[in-house]
Amino acid sequence: MSGLRTGHFLRRWGVSFASLSGGLATLFVFRRGLPHVGWIIGYLLLAWLLVILSALLRDAWQARGWKLPVRGADYAVQTLLHGVLLFILPAYYASTTLTSLNAIFLGLLVGLALLATFDPWFGALVQPRTWARHAFFFLALFGALNVALPLVRVPPFPSLVTSATVAVLALTPLIRRGWALSWSRALRVTLGAAVVAATVATLARWAIPPAPLALAGAAIAQGIADWEPIDRVIGPITAAQLREWGGLVAYTAIYAPAGLSQPVEHVWRLDGRPVTVVRLSPVLGGRREGFRTYSRKTGFPSNPAGRWSVDVVTTSGQLVGRLRFQVLP
Repeated sequence: MSGLRTGHFLRRWGVSFASLSGGLATLFVFRRGLPHVGWIIGYLLLAWLLVILSALLRDAWQARGWKLPVRGADYAVQTLLHGVLLFILPAYYASTTLTSLNAIFLGLLVGLALLATFDPWFGALVQPRTWARHAFFFLALFGALNVALPLVRVPPFPSLVTSATVAVLALTPLIRRGWALSWSRALRVTLGAAVVAATVATLARWAIPPAPLALAGAAIAQGIADWEPIDRVIGPITAAQLREWGGLVAYTAIYAPAGLSQPVEHVWRLDGRPVTVVRLSPVLGGRREGFRTYSRKTGFPSNPAGRWSVDVVTTSGQLVGRLRFQVLP
């Protein structure tokens, strides 16, 4: 009996655990690299074509009792989306500030990747529900395009809006078939939904990492020389030390894809409240060590005690990273 139970467990979960192991190996190997835009677009196009084909032929296949093509198409789409998510997760992880709200989006992508990894979960939670299949496809497509477009020199914020728009428009054939609409009416529906999605993405841009931008290095220091921080601040400092030094420097090296130019700002905060905003030179992509930039703050309050942070943000408001230090009385 134990052998039968083991065999049943392996048939049900074996492929999923093998997929999980392969996914973890992929994340470990490629965690420092950027995904290749060609692979992302190729996977997305193939997944989209299979989704459309499956939607158009599913009823005919089921009416004839052809279960194998239905399962094969569903599994192929699941596998392709799983691969896309594994490609983009390292880029999102590098771009996410885990102590900020944009970590929620990373968690959502991790959840999607896990669902796509474990076939019994995907089969129970996603496949039986049309809205769940569409939502899964939309989120995977949106997340992948949001990484792929900056790789071809589209800045993060336009990429965000474009990705939301295209991800909704890609659902047009599914909406047409599911709601029995003409092509023109289906397109009007998805155009309206695309405007809503782009608006939501714009308003929620602070909650979405600006992948593939990421901090390659960062430090709070007393000064800077030859574009390197000197006398780094490690641990709390006192207000007397701060007055003696005359100020502090926030140093950041920001990695971006080759050819991308992105303006950024340093927002100095005391206990979460903005104190100073410093507009920096645009980040120029393509440098493995990151584009080095810094801001110097000398005008501290008379009582600077508290928890300080320096947010590195794009000029459109997406958080690239955060530095922290504490000043004691």
